[in-house]
Amino acid sequence: MAPRISPEDRVLGCLIGGAIGDALGYQVEFKSWPQIVDEWGPDGVTGLRRNQVSDDTQMTLFTAEGLLEAVDGDRFGSVRRAYLRWYVTQTEHMPPMGSTGLAAETWLYMRRAPGNACLTGLAQGGEPGVNPDSKGCGTVMRSAPFGLLADSPAKAFELARDCSAITHGHRTAGEAAGAFAMMIAALVRGETPQKAVSEAMLHLRRNLDASETLDALRRAYELAGNLPPGPNSTEPLGQGWVAEEALAIAVYCFLGTDNARSALIAAASHDGDTDSTASIAGNLLGAAYGHGALPAEWAAAVEGRETIAGLAARIAAV
Repeated sequence: MAPRISPEDRVLGCLIGGAIGDALGYQVEFKSWPQIVDEWGPDGVTGLRRNQVSDDTQMTLFTAEGLLEAVDGDRFGSVRRAYLRWYVTQTEHMPPMGSTGLAAETWLYMRRAPGNACLTGLAQGGEPGVNPDSKGCGTVMRSAPFGLLADSPAKAFELARDCSAITHGHRTAGEAAGAFAMMIAALVRGETPQKAVSEAMLHLRRNLDASETLDALRRAYELAGNLPPGPNSTEPLGQGWVAEEALAIAVYCFLGTDNARSALIAAASHDGDTDSTASIAGNLLGAAYGHGALPAEWAAAVEGRETIAGLAARIAAV
């Protein structure tokens, strides 16, 4: 019998796994597949030459902090305020006087290719309705904590969808973020990968007349059953710059193998938004298989590990 994975290990695995994927993919973000092959070889991004995380991990941490600090059930308002604190880290060089929490950590003030919709939406105050046509993946890559802290998978979907509108107004951005959070919530409760993904797909089918996210997930599910994840094998699913494609690529890598190293390499080794797709895949893998299933040398070296582990402990305590 396989050893039981504790909730604490799943939470830590989810956050550290996302940071590992982010750091792997950030090394080659904006590079074409031929450029990646020239630099890394045909096996793709197989190591952490640099351990730096991007805005994906930064915003994930601020999502978690916002949820943990919510008062009187106002999770939306608390997350919005947390994102506005993240925005300051992208516009200032060091923490302002009196900063506390994540906003006081100097390493989070590194600007690592933040998404345009996230920046412009927060520059306008993060009010719902901004960027009505934007469905960039920046709304998905930050949404794992909704699944970690929600009362149920369905509640995770609703909260992630609603908070997506702080920066991304397109319906697909919200439904992709919601579906991802719903998967995370199911996984930390011990559901199998297949059931977690299937339940999110059923939720989309029941509640939406037409769904770009559901269509993308169907393609990912089919590809996972026919082509093992590998270098540039994600090409049929797109490049991951938009929400539904990023989620589909991550889900394909997640479902296609239970080997975390192989899945992360595949999610980071393609022509597209590699840090986001690998970050989302890492969140899923860690939630499903726990921190112990992640490559130990990557888990130990990833930037911000102490801060990430501290947030994970606070979440697990809740």
